[in-house]
Amino acid sequence: MKSFIFILLLKLSLGEITPRASPGYDCEYCQPEQIHISFGSKSNDIVVTWTTFNNTHESRVQYGEGTMDMEAVGTRTLFTDGGKQRRKMWIHRTLLPDLKYDTRYVYHAGSVFGWSEQFSFKTVPAGEDWVVRAAIYGDMGNKNAHSLSYLQDEAQRGHFDMILHVGDFAYDMDTDDALVGDEFMRQIQPLAAILPYMTCPGNHEAKYNFSNYRNRFSMPGPYESMFYSFDVGPIHFISISTEFYYFLEFGFKMVANQFQWLQEDLMEATKPENRARRPWIVLFGHRPMYCSNSDDIDCSVEYTRKGLPFLGLYGVEPLLRRFGVDAALWAHEHSYERSWPLYDLRVYNGSLREPYRDPRAPVHVVTGSAGCQEDTDTFTSPPPAWSAFRCSDYGYTRLHAHNRTHLHFEQVDVDLKGQVIDSFWIVKDHHRPYDLS
Repeated sequence: MKSFIFILLLKLSLGEITPRASPGYDCEYCQPEQIHISFGSKSNDIVVTWTTFNNTHESRVQYGEGTMDMEAVGTRTLFTDGGKQRRKMWIHRTLLPDLKYDTRYVYHAGSVFGWSEQFSFKTVPAGEDWVVRAAIYGDMGNKNAHSLSYLQDEAQRGHFDMILHVGDFAYDMDTDDALVGDEFMRQIQPLAAILPYMTCPGNHEAKYNFSNYRNRFSMPGPYESMFYSFDVGPIHFISISTEFYYFLEFGFKMVANQFQWLQEDLMEATKPENRARRPWIVLFGHRPMYCSNSDDIDCSVEYTRKGLPFLGLYGVEPLLRRFGVDAALWAHEHSYERSWPLYDLRVYNGSLREPYRDPRAPVHVVTGSAGCQEDTDTFTSPPPAWSAFRCSDYGYTRLHAHNRTHLHFEQVDVDLKGQVIDSFWIVKDHHRPYDLS
């Protein structure tokens, strides 16, 4: 009996057993925090994700229109960070299914041992014929996050329907035994708790096989948020992991799996009936296929674009041409740069002018200047022929899909107090594979 008690106490001290919370139990670390939402498998499914540092033995979201008279029960998983302290936290996920479209909901998340503050979000409209508004950026850390206050202001004033964070979070989420990750998730809560916060992994997430990223975010699909797609309004969005091409120690097979999935996803999205409903296809991933920065070797490394080194396998750019992808969004470089319609280093459409009317190749946008401790990146001089506009100021990108024929981008410069420094249209009467003859 004494040996049993000793083993039990030892396991408790090591965190292998968490005392079961019960009414009256003082659950010291059961308060929900780091609340964020994302789209589920449908645009009217919302997944609420949050963290506690004790096991509450339940994961509940109370929600409703004006009053929280409905409740959904979810699941929780124990996440152990890979650092020396092996810090443990419980990640909770709860699905709010089949919500009414174009409707504001209020909610809070937690358990009988602690509830979050009350938040609200507005579901997107039904169908495809409405204006989709997204904020897009990458490379935002918990230090020097220049764009965060501007994004929070716009989000809380209802200017966006979603956020796309194109890799590199916190700098880094695993730093200081994942304490930096906790702090970053708290910082983005004013944004991420009220708007679907859609993500892709970057190189700064690679530690411990991307474990902080895979555990903290809840993207649709079965691939632990590493790659997935979703439909909103007239756009089919595709998120990929460019990092599979650079961290082969975590599994060569993942490159092949993602490539096969991407082909199948694009084949489905471009079936005539699907492309008629959602003609725009927008792909995003962390490391760009094209950039002209002077201080980073990645602008001359083309693994995602041309395929794995020495093998040339699984290059993604041919898929953009084959399936007529309209825009490719990237980050990694701490700057903003957009291209002319571009394929294999060649500019298409003959003349260099905007709007891009029925472009004959995809348009690339690098938007990695949201702000982090590594400062912004400089450019080579002169710019390459394919580069249409570039800037090293801090900022973020707005996307507006006005309808099935007009897509509009703006770059917000926060160094210039929110001034729009670049804008362009992609105008298409027909969405189809590119003819490069």
